[in-house]
Amino acid sequence: MRQVGLFCFHNDLRLVDNPALNQATAEVDRLICIYCLPPYASGHKSPNALSSQRLQFLQENLIDLDNSLERYSQKLEVYYEPPLQTISRLITQHDIAKIYSSASADYYVNTVWKILKQRYAMISFEQTESSFLFDTIQLPFDVQDLPDTFSKFRRKVEPLEIKTPTAAPDSIPPPPPKVAASLWRQQFPAFTPNTKPLFRGGEAQASKHLHRYFSRGLASTYKETRNGLDGMDYSTKFSPWLAAGSLSPRTIMQALNQYERDVEQNDSTYWIYFELLWREYFQWYGQKYGARLFTHTGSKNKKTNTSFYPERYQKWCQGNTPYPIVNACMKQLNSTGYMSNRGRQLVASCFVHELNLDWRYGASYLEQQLIDYDVASNWGNWQYLAGVGADPRGHRRFDLAKQTDIYDPNNEFINSWAGDDCSKVLDSIDAADWPISDSNMAAKS
Repeated sequence: MRQVGLFCFHNDLRLVDNPALNQATAEVDRLICIYCLPPYASGHKSPNALSSQRLQFLQENLIDLDNSLERYSQKLEVYYEPPLQTISRLITQHDIAKIYSSASADYYVNTVWKILKQRYAMISFEQTESSFLFDTIQLPFDVQDLPDTFSKFRRKVEPLEIKTPTAAPDSIPPPPPKVAASLWRQQFPAFTPNTKPLFRGGEAQASKHLHRYFSRGLASTYKETRNGLDGMDYSTKFSPWLAAGSLSPRTIMQALNQYERDVEQNDSTYWIYFELLWREYFQWYGQKYGARLFTHTGSKNKKTNTSFYPERYQKWCQGNTPYPIVNACMKQLNSTGYMSNRGRQLVASCFVHELNLDWRYGASYLEQQLIDYDVASNWGNWQYLAGVGADPRGHRRFDLAKQTDIYDPNNEFINSWAGDDCSKVLDSIDAADWPISDSNMAAKS
């Protein structure tokens, strides 16, 4: 009897270094490959809709994966309904015997996986870790005993060996004959294409970028340039493909190690590994804390005095605050779907400290906008800046004027993104909804 398997792609939209897919190809006779859009993506008219930039990048990744599968006489089916509903229907329709996926730090994805395992005890559920540098079994501690700071984590895991990426499968079992081809490409949520996107999605583009980055010798000066605010060369720019899973962290490490052997090993090349370890820490942080990643009090269970002021929130989103460096970063984000790491720290610090806003609203807005959105890194970093997460110093606040002097001393970035074109007044009404702008006060007198 032929066994039918189901492979659930999530943040592993690639064929190279996808051991879960390799396992599936070795164990079943027929395979259905699916992807379920994130909850926000299907409701593109909702206030919580994903940005056009994020949708475009996601679509490009999915099309590239579908084209790659086609060369194996396979295909990708994309669904716009909740995965629990989709997978339950496919189990019934195709008598699924085994379900495969890559392990994830996404609480929503993991919750669905647990429910399915409980509901369908007769089915074999197989999950493999490939989106992290290390496997759970390698860690010198239990995930629930994850160190409470990055420095402690780094010291424990730096000596660990990183596995060599696996090759793409030689062959992939075909789908069952009765799986009809869908028109998912034509039915993809509507968005306005960006004619000049910073990044193109897909495993092929990720591979090209990886080769291009190391072949140009940029890794040798990464530590000196990494705090840049604009342009394509100051940082590695691996994060969009890492987030989509069209590039794995182990593949990056393989290329980095090759560069250190063939070209140069210095503080800058080490710092690329250091930043990958930061990403790694937040992946396990997400695994450990689950739903607490999204709670106001964070992993520290610490109360904050922030609140929600709609006018301040809208001004921050639009880049219309009294802080030019923050405005420039937000306008860059809204236009491109990307923002530098330094910029993300500045806008988050402003959101929490200068605007006194509940950090979760800022994290949610970046979730909608960033093409390199990663659930654990995004929410973990916001907790860090809000003082409710893994920062040992607590409430970390950046002096925006000083940061501008250091990283944009000639106002080139601010001028480029019209950061000075803004409202100089933070609030136009007081807490009792009385107008407090200068024009209104003058009218009263």
